[in-house]
Amino acid sequence: MRTTLSVVIPVYNEEAGLAALFARLYPALDALGIGYEIVFIDDGSRDRSPALLAAQFESRPDVTRVILLNGNFGQHRAILAGFEHCRGERVVTLDADLQNPPEDIRLLLEAMDQGYDYVGSIRQDRQDSAWRRWASRAMNHLRHRLTRIAMTDHGSMMRAYSRNVVQLINQCNEMNTFIPALAYQFARNPVEVVVGHEARHAGESKYSLYSLIRLNFDLVTGFSLVPLQAFSMLGIVVSLLSGLLFLVLAGRRLVLGPEEGGVFTLFALLFLLVGLALFGIGLLGEYIGRIYQEVRARPRYVINAILERKP
Repeated sequence: MRTTLSVVIPVYNEEAGLAALFARLYPALDALGIGYEIVFIDDGSRDRSPALLAAQFESRPDVTRVILLNGNFGQHRAILAGFEHCRGERVVTLDADLQNPPEDIRLLLEAMDQGYDYVGSIRQDRQDSAWRRWASRAMNHLRHRLTRIAMTDHGSMMRAYSRNVVQLINQCNEMNTFIPALAYQFARNPVEVVVGHEARHAGESKYSLYSLIRLNFDLVTGFSLVPLQAFSMLGIVVSLLSGLLFLVLAGRRLVLGPEEGGVFTLFALLFLLVGLALFGIGLLGEYIGRIYQEVRARPRYVINAILERKP
C-alpha cells in the first residue's frame, strides 16, 4: 500500500510512556484505512527508550521506522531528521507523551482533505500547570506582536504538513529554528483545528523554564528583527532625553549656581542607562551567536542508526 501518511515522533527519555503510546497510536492509524508509517526519532535518550523502539520495530516492521541520533540535539532538530527521512504525502508531528490524543490525527487529515496544506492545532482544556498556561498565553501574545505569525497555540506540536511544505522546510539549513512558524511562512493555505489535551501519561515534561525561554528566543530571533529595531529606537529616545537633561542641568547651573544635592538621582539615571546598555549588548549577542552557529556549518544532527525495512 502506498504511504500516504507519515507520523513523525521525537522521543527523549520516554521509557515509562512508550507502551501506552504504542497501544493507542497503532490502532488509531489502522482505523484510518490508509497506508502509513511511523517514524520515531530517538534524541539521545539515556533510559530504555531506544530498546523499546527497537522492539516495536521488530513487532511492526511494515509501518515502523526508528532513527537513532547519537546525542541530544533538541526536539526541533529531531523532527527535522524525521522530515528528511519520511516518505508520506502528508506528515503529522506528534509528541510521545500522549498529551495530544493520537485519535485526533484524523481531525488534521480531515482538514487537509478540504484543501489546507498546513494544519495547526489548538489544545482544548489544557491539562498543564497554571504557570505554564499563563506563560504560554504571554509568549503567544509577544510572539504575534514581534513576528506577525498568526498561531493561536504555538506550544502544540500536533500539526499536519503537506509534502510541499515539508520539502521547503528541508531546504532550510539554519541551526536553530521553530518548525511550526517556518511552515506557516511557506504554507499557501494554513488553518487551525481544535484537538484534545490530556495529562501526561507518565514521566515529566522535558522542557524546563530555561528551555522554554531559549525556545522562544529561537522563535523571536529566527523570524523577526523587531527586537533590534525596537532597541535602536529606544536608544535614540534615551539619547534625546539624556541630551535634554544635560541642557536642563547646564542651564540650572548657570542660572542658580552649583547644586549640592541630586547626586543619587544622577546615580539612578546612570544605572538605568547602564542597564539598558547591557540589555542591548545581550540582545545583540543573541543574534551574533546565531550567526556564529550558522557560519560554522556544523551538522544539525548526527544519525547513529536507522531501523527500517527497505521498500
